[in-house]
Amino acid sequence: MEVGCVWNTYLLANVLNLLLHSCVCVDLSYHVEEESSPFTFVGDIAADTQMEEMDSLVGNNFITYNQMQQQWTENSHLFNVTQDGKLYTAQTLDAEKLCTYESECVRYIKVAVHRRKTFLKVIKIKVIIEDINDHSPEFPETQLNITYDEDDGEGAERLIPEAFDKDVGMENSEVTYKLKKQFSDPFILSVRKTITGGAKIGIVLGDKLDREIQDSYNLEVIANDGGQPSKQGILHVHIKIIDVNDNSPVFSKHIYNISIKNTHPNNNPILTLSAKDPDSGNNGKVSYFMSSKTPERTRRHFRLNQQTGELFVEKPLTSQTKNILKMYVEAKDGGNPSLNSFAIVRVNILNEKNHPPKIGINFVSELKKDTAAIYEGTKVGSYLAYVNVVDNDFGANGEVSCKLEHDKVVLSHLGSKEYKITLQKPLDREKLDHFNMRIVCEDNGSPALKTERKISIQVMDVNDVQPQFTKDTFHFLTYENGKANFPIGFINATDPDLASAGQLTFSLLSKDRNNIPFQVSDYGFITSNIPLDREEEDMYKFEVFVKDNGKPSLNNTANVVVEVLDRNDNNPYFIYPTTDPFHINVHYRPQSTNAITVIRASDRDSHLNAFLKYGILDGNNKRLFTLNSLTGQMSFSRAPHLNDAGSYELVLVVKDSGSPVLSATTTVSLSLRVTNKTSAPMPTVHLEKNRTLDVPLLIILVVAAVIVAVVIVVSITLCIVKCSSGQSRSAKSTRKGVNRSAICNRIDQPLPCQSSSIPGTPVRYSSEMNNRNMPFVECKEDFYPQYESQIDWSNVGSLEKSPPNTILLPTRIKK
Repeated sequence: MEVGCVWNTYLLANVLNLLLHSCVCVDLSYHVEEESSPFTFVGDIAADTQMEEMDSLVGNNFITYNQMQQQWTENSHLFNVTQDGKLYTAQTLDAEKLCTYESECVRYIKVAVHRRKTFLKVIKIKVIIEDINDHSPEFPETQLNITYDEDDGEGAERLIPEAFDKDVGMENSEVTYKLKKQFSDPFILSVRKTITGGAKIGIVLGDKLDREIQDSYNLEVIANDGGQPSKQGILHVHIKIIDVNDNSPVFSKHIYNISIKNTHPNNNPILTLSAKDPDSGNNGKVSYFMSSKTPERTRRHFRLNQQTGELFVEKPLTSQTKNILKMYVEAKDGGNPSLNSFAIVRVNILNEKNHPPKIGINFVSELKKDTAAIYEGTKVGSYLAYVNVVDNDFGANGEVSCKLEHDKVVLSHLGSKEYKITLQKPLDREKLDHFNMRIVCEDNGSPALKTERKISIQVMDVNDVQPQFTKDTFHFLTYENGKANFPIGFINATDPDLASAGQLTFSLLSKDRNNIPFQVSDYGFITSNIPLDREEEDMYKFEVFVKDNGKPSLNNTANVVVEVLDRNDNNPYFIYPTTDPFHINVHYRPQSTNAITVIRASDRDSHLNAFLKYGILDGNNKRLFTLNSLTGQMSFSRAPHLNDAGSYELVLVVKDSGSPVLSATTTVSLSLRVTNKTSAPMPTVHLEKNRTLDVPLLIILVVAAVIVAVVIVVSITLCIVKCSSGQSRSAKSTRKGVNRSAICNRIDQPLPCQSSSIPGTPVRYSSEMNNRNMPFVECKEDFYPQYESQIDWSNVGSLEKSPPNTILLPTRIKK
């Protein structure tokens, strides 16, 4: 009755769903996949309804589209309609959230069409949200434990829960099942459809069970959906088999033969009986009893522990006791009904002494007594030694068992008192170069006697480790001009192998072997073959190659960078003047500035070794000229007078800032012509001595001398004032205001520290380049400096665009 109600409800729901979808009349239908990103294009309403063609026929009146808001549904938030009729998604669509328990996910929207402000119609649109296979089938739980009784018959079934797929599509949500198991597992999977569309799943026993062979099974029920590609869910099923008492206890031996001395103590067992029952619980719990078949006179001498199976001497064994006693023992399990089995125990009474066993070992590769050799990398399972045990005692006294406890090797029994030692785990000499172990052999006498023998295994080395550098890249610094074979640095590499396998050989690698001025020793020291010259090469990059001497040889490489540091080994040299001596003709006018020319020098060294300072070494007796120590600017220290005209032999010097300081000199032959209409040459006073002097005349001469001295002092004072005002005007004419006191510094004064890049040549400021009020400079080589006020200045623009660190030299003027 309940099944019929469920079936009717299911049919009614599907019929109503079909009627609902069939009764909705739509103008357009579109499809869009779920999980599409927002603003995904769905369709062109204007084009699909041909409203654009109607718009063009009636005169190109504008048609707009607007989505109608429906408060009772959330469809308006899922889509967006533009005014020109394009339909887009407004958010990510999830079919499983929107259409739970529906076979097809559909949403309806209404779009109002207007021509300008006139309402035309309402377009009903059906959007089918196509399901994608984004969910896997899921079981209510991932692990399930079920049980079967050992005596359950074929066809016994245990139900398991079905899997559900949240996808909406028919194929994506359709689930099929299969059982993953071992080939011998006696189970099959049963799947039956229900009237609700679900499935009834069961695990069915297909064969008999034997808990003693296998007491549990692990299966996997795999549920696959029908999507492309298919997704799956897994249910892990653990089946436990409940035991029934279907096995009797079984003794380890049917007949036990032991030998004991007649003086055997009562508190030590002579034998421990062992019977196994594969059943579980009480069904497998074994108890031991002396059987009623055992004669009473024999039973008086012995006592049997029911729980442990230990057999003790109860009554002293005298000389009247038989040499061999025979008894029957019974083993019972705790099942209901219980099952049992029997064994025979024969006891041989001895009056002889028991001897310990003797151990003999033969190694495959023996270094010395009790020491074997084995190479690392030997295959696991390889044979190391043969062990034989000798014990000539009678009965149990001669029965021997041996053991060896070590994780690297294993002792295997070959037969009667024979064993072999084999390798159980791989050996690595770099981690373990030797190990010790001991073999213990014990007989079955009472009391048992044992012997132990200690042995050692020496692990021999093979070339199995590649040489390793301590760094990937070695960086060394060295000064230029060092002696040949001068040490540059040390390359460190290690190899833990022994002997030749750990001996390393170094060599250098480069694309062009001849371009490396270095060599490396066998110890890893890098030295230079020749003195290095930083001006030719300031950095070398190459590789160092290392190999060991093993067979086969192993190798490795590392990068080497050698940076050559500079020494002050190059003298500076003049770039301008270009010859020595160099001739310059200078014509000075009152409107000229004090600047004459720029001296330029260079140095092949770097940093402080190339930081240059300029000075006038000789020929400047009148101190008429000054040379800027930093920029090389040569200028007048004051305004020349008419009597300063003439020739000057100036010896110029340039020094670097290295240690020791290196320098260079050059001679400038300067011819000065001065035109000064406002300045008259200083008078020259020639005094003649009279042969005869009288006192009045002497007084007149003294008075005249005083007057002349006063005139001279006044004239000198006026000249100094005039020179000072001229220098002030010259300083103001430069754009950046060069400090005269800095220009007039001596060449040997220390220079201020510069920034990271120390200038190697002086820098001329653009204000000094463009000042036209400079004296006329005439060179013997027909060069005219840019300071001449009368030359053509059409190229001034190109001078101003010169780089700030470029020294502008005089320009040749075609005559």
